[in-house]
Amino acid sequence: QVQLVESGGGLVQAGGSLRLSCAASGSIDSINAMAWYRQAPGKQRELVATITSGGSTVYADSMKGRFTISRDNAKNTVYLQMNSLEPGDTAVYYCHAEIVRLGYTYSYWGQGTQVTVSS
Repeated sequence: QVQLVESGGGLVQAGGSLRLSCAASGSIDSINAMAWYRQAPGKQRELVATITSGGSTVYADSMKGRFTISRDNAKNTVYLQMNSLEPGDTAVYYCHAEIVRLGYTYSYWGQGTQVTVSS
């Protein structure tokens, strides 16, 4: 089985920073794209950023310049560095990965980590 375990969420004041981590473990041949999504109360889940196995990144417009996604392929881990946080960034942040097992690609989600930004 495969697990994605997120960490690094918490409470921070506006203008502060947080770094989220998500480690994949289990029976993994390789990992294709990894991504971070977020879901605020009463809103739909939205893409924050995605990164390919080769390191190419895509960001949602509202996160460009403030958030940085990166990954360590040797550790099967993806990171999200969040700077200049705003109260509007308050949400549950979810990790997503496309994981190859026995020749097939599967979609996995982490359990989510709460980020709360106070004004």
